[in-house]
Amino acid sequence: MDILISFIVFVVVLSIIIIIHELGHLIAAKKFGVYCSEFSIGMGPAIYQYKKSETTISIRALPLGGYVQMAGEEGSDIEGIPFERTINGIKTWKQVVVMAAGATLNILLAFAIFIGVVMARGYVSAPSDPVVGSVVENSPAATVGMMEGDRIVKMVLPDGEEIIPETFDDLVNGMSNYTGGSVIYTIERGSETINFVVEPQYDETLQRYLVGFNSQPKVRAIAWYESFYYGAEMLFEMMGQIIQAFGNLIRGVGLQDVSGPIGIYQATSQVASEGLNALILWVGLLSLNIGIFNLFPIPILDGGRIIIVIIEKLIGRRISEKIQTAIMLAGLALIVLLMVFATANDIGRLF
Repeated sequence: MDILISFIVFVVVLSIIIIIHELGHLIAAKKFGVYCSEFSIGMGPAIYQYKKSETTISIRALPLGGYVQMAGEEGSDIEGIPFERTINGIKTWKQVVVMAAGATLNILLAFAIFIGVVMARGYVSAPSDPVVGSVVENSPAATVGMMEGDRIVKMVLPDGEEIIPETFDDLVNGMSNYTGGSVIYTIERGSETINFVVEPQYDETLQRYLVGFNSQPKVRAIAWYESFYYGAEMLFEMMGQIIQAFGNLIRGVGLQDVSGPIGIYQATSQVASEGLNALILWVGLLSLNIGIFNLFPIPILDGGRIIIVIIEKLIGRRISEKIQTAIMLAGLALIVLLMVFATANDIGRLF
């Protein structure tokens, strides 16, 4: 894809996600009576402004992201507003809702996209039968003579455990604790029943043992209303994977896979070249990632601000501006370091 078009797509995708995030803050803040002087689409000098009620809606020259300016917010220059109409003047639970609203809208956007993708597709993946879909060339399975279409009716592990598989996943799960030795597969091929003795090989890249055969994909047509269930299933599955990935990063696992702006740009360009459906799904995945990341208890992110509000409620007083500034600067430094590290990873993958 042309570099200019790829860049435009990248900017549009990120801007949509950020604007949706800020729109969540705006809706919640106005719901609780917080004075919002401006909702900006883009950054830099304003090229168009429209005042609706007390909030000015601005379109700015640099079409990247946006922001909402609330009274009482750190760095806000709004003056002369009654305290009860500032973000600090509303009840604690309302402050938490306002701060979490951006991430919530990001997650809802992802949910809506997942529902739409499943609905447009009209089918979902179903558990595959224990049937060989393909055999990897020169693999242990190919060496012993396993073939596409072989139905596996029994697997015997080196310790003597017998598995009668109902789905292909039963075969995969059976190998989860495998550490070495011969595995016996009993297969049905037409009217024949054949036993294959296979010695799985260890793959250094994947860090697991492989036999060398894959499943046959299986799908099931669904009604339109079932897309809500499967969209939710996709949402929670993706959320679990994202949280697990962040947990692994905290433990130092998978640091080499962290991507920054360059990596996200490359991925967006690649996905966009695969078609509109793939790009829409990618927007949902990015929105979900950004939403969950913003809820992490890191100062300067929404999650960190929520923690500060809760601490203030528990101690019965506001944390001083000096301490809050120091905390925010520490959070900013952490985010900058993470971005520098991720960008270094991106550059390393380019060469």
